[in-house]
Amino acid sequence: MQHLVFVYGTLRKGESNHHHLSEQAQFLGHHETLPEFALYDLGAYPAVISGHHSISGEVYLIDSHNLQVLDKLEDVPVEYRREQIETPFGLAWIYLYQDTSQLETLISSGDWCQKI
Repeated sequence: MQHLVFVYGTLRKGESNHHHLSEQAQFLGHHETLPEFALYDLGAYPAVISGHHSISGEVYLIDSHNLQVLDKLEDVPVEYRREQIETPFGLAWIYLYQDTSQLETLISSGDWCQKI
């Protein structure tokens, strides 16, 4: 089965966990979400929760095995949970952070790769 996934942090091209997307993962394009989220910097990786900002990221087409790999990386359902969002490419999974007590540094630009 094929799935769409929206990635906004270390899974993006050029970032530390991009290699976890399988070689069969197909990059579909960039996407900016509706202003329904908030992006936080946790140092080594970002966290997204519900809020009032748009988030920048990339959409990939992946298979079920690769989705399981990403779920393990994101520690679903403990650290993150998956929800679907609308993208120009169709419904895509997004990983949302669960422990809001850890969130201090908001990235108001909505782009973790351009946080500086």
